[in-house]
Amino acid sequence: MTSDGLKDAVQRKGSFGQTLRAVGWSFFGVRKSAEHEKDMAQLNPVHVIIAGVIAAVVFIVALVLIVRWVLSSGVAA
Repeated sequence: MTSDGLKDAVQRKGSFGQTLRAVGWSFFGVRKSAEHEKDMAQLNPVHVIIAGVIAAVVFIVALVLIVRWVLSSGVAA
């Protein structure tokens, strides 16, 4: 990708909420091909990276909390 292509991609007008929704569906692996192509044309790649990092952190924190809850409840004993 050339620097002009990167500048064009960063200036895309996709909203951060739209990006969060696309990243969320990607975590579940349920995206239609047409929706994926539409997102690739509209979403800002910087927003996608930020949303991916946020989603990964939330996922890890949720897993840690679930494990702590199961261990403290005595079910795992």
